[in-house]
Amino acid sequence: MRTTTDGTNDDGTRTGSGWLGAARAERRAHARAVTHQAASVLLGYPDQTFFEQLPLVARAVAELPRGSARSELLGFCEHASTTPELELSAHYVDVFDLRRRRALHMTYYTDGDTRRRGHALAEIKRVYSETGWRVHARELPDHLAVMLEFAARGDADAGQELLVLHRAGLDLLSEALREHGTPYAGVIEAVRSTLPSPRPADEERARRLASEGPPAEDVGMEPYRVVRPREPLPLTDVTRRNV
Repeated sequence: MRTTTDGTNDDGTRTGSGWLGAARAERRAHARAVTHQAASVLLGYPDQTFFEQLPLVARAVAELPRGSARSELLGFCEHASTTPELELSAHYVDVFDLRRRRALHMTYYTDGDTRRRGHALAEIKRVYSETGWRVHARELPDHLAVMLEFAARGDADAGQELLVLHRAGLDLLSEALREHGTPYAGVIEAVRSTLPSPRPADEERARRLASEGPPAEDVGMEPYRVVRPREPLPLTDVTRRNV
């Protein structure tokens, strides 16, 4: 007796359907949502709310299937739960708030401090609003924790598309965090593990951003414009292979 039927995707590849295939897809979607939600919490500032949510996050992560996402997130949960609160808070500020090359705002990597970044932020807000998702007024829509929560609790498909769109920024952030030697690198690795394999165009984009750095412009300073060197972003494993 057949429990699945063979189907064909839009690209011509064959796929299994039926209740077994649907169950597998549902489990994968659930694991991805848990990974995204956990990473969203863990990438937030470690305040009182963070530490109140940490045990719940750790329990949810522990129920994930064995794999890199589970091990990376559990490793960070262990680190956060055994680090004094003031020490973890100071480390967070040092890692993310004082070094723009380790920014959690994804459009910074692709649009820098340019007018174009405003359009990119507006486009992300449009995606949110079309699904009825509201972002707190004090939060920028491109903050990775916000994007991850949207992917987990808002619209999974639209959220995944946003993450894929900003894959180059995630890759560069991941490499910068590894170079810094922070446990936060594991959280980003868990997020990257939920994305499909990069395309050649994705690899080229990451290589170009790593070598050139984010774009910059002096808005309203045209008569006094000074050409300022842009700090190169760290090379990722992918970009190293293409240099």
